[in-house]
Amino acid sequence: MRTLDDLRRELARMDGRGYPAYRDLQGAWDLGPAVLHVDHVQSDPYAPPSKIRLVLDRAATAVPAELVREHSQRVAAGDHLTRLLCDALRRVGPSGRDKAAGSLRMMVPGQQVLERTAVLVDRERVELRLEAALPAGGRRIRGRAATALLAEALPEAVERSLLPGALDVEALRKHVELVLDQLDLQSQLRERGLIAFVGEGSILPRASGDSDLPLRRGAQPLQCPETLRTSFELPSGRMVTGMGIPEGITVIVGGGYHGKSTLLRALERGIHPHIAGDGREWVLTRPDAVSIRAEDGRSVAGTDISPFIGGLPQGTDTSAFVTANASGSTSQAAGLVEALEARSPALLIDEDTSATNFMIRDARMRALVPADAEPITPFMDRIGPLRRQLGVSTVLVAGGSSAFFEAADHVIAMESYQPRDATAQVRQLIAEQPAALEEGDDELFPHGVDRVLPAGALGAPRRDGGSVRGRRERGSSGDGERPKPSRARGLHTIQRGHEDVDLSALAQLMEPGQTQAIALALDAAAGHLDGTTTAAAAIDRVLETIDRDGLDALSPRRGHPGDMAMPRRAEILAALSRCRSLAERSS
Repeated sequence: MRTLDDLRRELARMDGRGYPAYRDLQGAWDLGPAVLHVDHVQSDPYAPPSKIRLVLDRAATAVPAELVREHSQRVAAGDHLTRLLCDALRRVGPSGRDKAAGSLRMMVPGQQVLERTAVLVDRERVELRLEAALPAGGRRIRGRAATALLAEALPEAVERSLLPGALDVEALRKHVELVLDQLDLQSQLRERGLIAFVGEGSILPRASGDSDLPLRRGAQPLQCPETLRTSFELPSGRMVTGMGIPEGITVIVGGGYHGKSTLLRALERGIHPHIAGDGREWVLTRPDAVSIRAEDGRSVAGTDISPFIGGLPQGTDTSAFVTANASGSTSQAAGLVEALEARSPALLIDEDTSATNFMIRDARMRALVPADAEPITPFMDRIGPLRRQLGVSTVLVAGGSSAFFEAADHVIAMESYQPRDATAQVRQLIAEQPAALEEGDDELFPHGVDRVLPAGALGAPRRDGGSVRGRRERGSSGDGERPKPSRARGLHTIQRGHEDVDLSALAQLMEPGQTQAIALALDAAAGHLDGTTTAAAAIDRVLETIDRDGLDALSPRRGHPGDMAMPRRAEILAALSRCRSLAERSS
């Protein structure tokens, strides 16, 4: 194997040559602390960065064997090491602003702990997956800068983050322990009859509207109401006490800027563990709870929204509703039914992001517009049957209407970001001022909610079992053209062929790596849509492959799939449902 000195000499030889000469770097190089694998070299300075990997024997690092025995331990350890390496790269590597210096970068984690492909840890080895923008002056190689990048900054980043003497083993141990405790608490929610748990002392507010970092100054630690207080004993021996949010219908109320939507946002993100110091470490929600909102203009393909919307003036069939431009009410109905299709046990809804005519219709409006002239059956009339017939709970933020009080099992009032159990007070108000709650007893979904999509609904399958629509790229072996995989463009957009799939309404997506995994999962699911398999079953087959072979199995770049994070079943199904090609083929 070529050595670090060989790498230095090779980069010196390349200095001043045309950029394509960098391709001679492909292969393995022993850097001492790690083996560098150059998997792919960019074609020019303006192309996507080169793909590199660093592989270390786990025994040569400071990572203890007892912390990587189980899958959940390995995910937690990988998360921690990713954060350490990202920090080391920021300290020792170029900023990336100057193409003459190049840059090293990798997937940057957020506040949540996710399974990612950036750093893989097992009992035998640690593998780090990065991108390198190789230095250039115009379109010529800058060999000295490349030496500083690959032969100096890269080994130094590893030495500063993973090797004995640099890695804080106790901090790693505490991180893994915290994540395992959070996952254990989350697994107990169902048997306790809870949808979510909010730990005493949690800091719910964030630093700003566009930040997921905790508010540092002026934030008040949460104090839980005695009537909702519950405790969990966890594997580490830790005892955690806080507010349990029970199954059923919970309505969150409060004045403006008192924290009701902030609480719901925390519950939305509580589907994943959080890092220490986030403030929401002990805000944990059932992992398959789904946030629902209105989404004007989205496409809908074959979704049964008839329990909520029917008898449209044009005679449109809402039992298999198809549109390329949904209204607020039809989009929210579709999103809700798709959550049921994903088998979500709980819906998280904020009236601020909902279509008013989908949510409620008061007595005066009912008198003015009779039921036979109104195609929308409001959610207010369905929230109870959803719970009784399907076992689906709802956590709902209501700021301007008491319409849901009659249906509520629990009411939480937020006052200066502190929760108060207002259930007894609301029941007294109902007794003094009763209001009619119109709920039908008819079965909501007599035929189920699973959709069978047309064969080829997501495009023609690729050779590897995936699919793509429209875009093609030149095959590396000179065998003509092959389909180009779908890809993420940031957190909320997937590019599939000539189509951009808009995921901006999916509030529970945390990182662009999840979006990238969803993009490739859609390609893989396309091969299972044969006209007889349901959309949910096609996604389940993809998830079975991931369970068996890991997230790497999704990527057509077998040597370097370092840009993915694990999505949920609900998000993959939601993305599939928003592909406009489905609406085109289903209409």
